[in-house]
Amino acid sequence: MTPNPADTETPSSTPQPAAPGKASRRRRKPRNAGQPQASPQAAQKAADPPQRPQQHPRKTHPVLERLFELYPQLFGARFLPLKLGVFEDLLARHPDAFKPEDLKVAMGLHARSTRYLEAVASGKQRHDLDGKPVEPVAPGHVHHAILEVFRRRQGRSSEDLRPQLRAQLVRAIEASGLSREDYVMAVGGRDEAANAALDEAFAELGERHAKREALRRAFEASGRSVAEFAEMYGMDPADVRRALGHPRNKAGGGAPAN
Repeated sequence: MTPNPADTETPSSTPQPAAPGKASRRRRKPRNAGQPQASPQAAQKAADPPQRPQQHPRKTHPVLERLFELYPQLFGARFLPLKLGVFEDLLARHPDAFKPEDLKVAMGLHARSTRYLEAVASGKQRHDLDGKPVEPVAPGHVHHAILEVFRRRQGRSSEDLRPQLRAQLVRAIEASGLSREDYVMAVGGRDEAANAALDEAFAELGERHAKREALRRAFEASGRSVAEFAEMYGMDPADVRRALGHPRNKAGGGAPAN
């Protein structure tokens, strides 16, 4: 059988260029020859972006759902701090509705939720089952709720939230009406980061008090009314009154009698 010239190469010491205008008839070996070919399904899976695991919404404890139905003003769209002893009040008011162990678990989940801690951190009063404010939240409870909410938020944020923490602590300290020593005794702990944040809050309070004292002395030395003093220094009369602790009078800003 005579070989086909197209299937043979002409022996020569110098490679022969392909004829112009014609593609070389030498067959090239496929780049992936010898390697197993992926199935179309595998190729499509490799091309698709990785799928995130599906997030399933958390199920609400059935007792909390029932509490929401009974007391939407306390367990509904917004939470309010609950009075101490509300667990016993719920059992007494609904003896057949809740099992003590189930209610205890549900109330624990509620008290540890971020939304409830935010309500406590706000400094709002504690409420009874009828939604009436009955008692203030202890300064220590407010303080620790502020710290816990900060830790949770900071853990989810790349932003430094310490300035917000400091501002909240300053408001909590002022609202407590306690001296520095009494406040530290009420909220003190061994957490170095928390104690450092508390020191920063007291330092800011010290600066504020120093500015208020300087403003008070300047106001008393001026002999002017609040409105005149504010105009002289380019300040808002309302800000001056707040800094001096003066109530707004009907005359529109006169200095109160000593």
